[in-house]
Amino acid sequence: MDIIDPAVSDYLLSHCTPADDLLRELAVETREAFPGSAGMQISHDEGEFLTMLVRLVGARQAVEVGVFTGYSSICIARGLPKDGRLLACDVSEEWTSIARRYWERAGLTDRIDLRIAPAIETLRALPADPVIDFAFIDADKVGYPLYYEELVVRLRPGGLIVLDNVLRAGRVLDPAVQDEADVTMRRVNDLVVADDRVDSVMLPVRDGVTLARKR
Repeated sequence: MDIIDPAVSDYLLSHCTPADDLLRELAVETREAFPGSAGMQISHDEGEFLTMLVRLVGARQAVEVGVFTGYSSICIARGLPKDGRLLACDVSEEWTSIARRYWERAGLTDRIDLRIAPAIETLRALPADPVIDFAFIDADKVGYPLYYEELVVRLRPGGLIVLDNVLRAGRVLDPAVQDEADVTMRRVNDLVVADDRVDSVMLPVRDGVTLARKR
């Protein structure tokens, strides 16, 4: 679902801080282990973007909804200070078994708390206090409205939520497309821009990324 022209993509990646050996190995193993699902893994430039955002926000408490094989988790956790924590939510032991191995190799195990359960249950069980500094949503699209609402109320002022795949390969622009995931994403996009609790911007990064900053 990458909307970026391949030539532009190559140019972008060549002008981004390069991935280290660990991230490159993780990307290769993911493609080999899950060839039909490997497209769910974020690109390296988006990973660098996440790390930079975490550092710019000065985040200590982060949440990720949708882990897959752990590439984005590593990028987020690397942006946290040593005493920072990332709550990582997923439902797949199979996918996250790879993530766990790479988190350990990256020396990040002590910063990441993996919860294997429906993410909405994990989020609703969190204290209501607004202590989350940073959140990344990249999971089942139908669940985005629920994830967003549970996170935004727990986000501290100045905190940031990043929503991935908000363009859905451009399908959100076509009202004739009525797939449930695409319809939900249109609704989420409208919800965020109208939410007076946040300031937001949508960017054409890969398949579209929205940044929502708590006022």
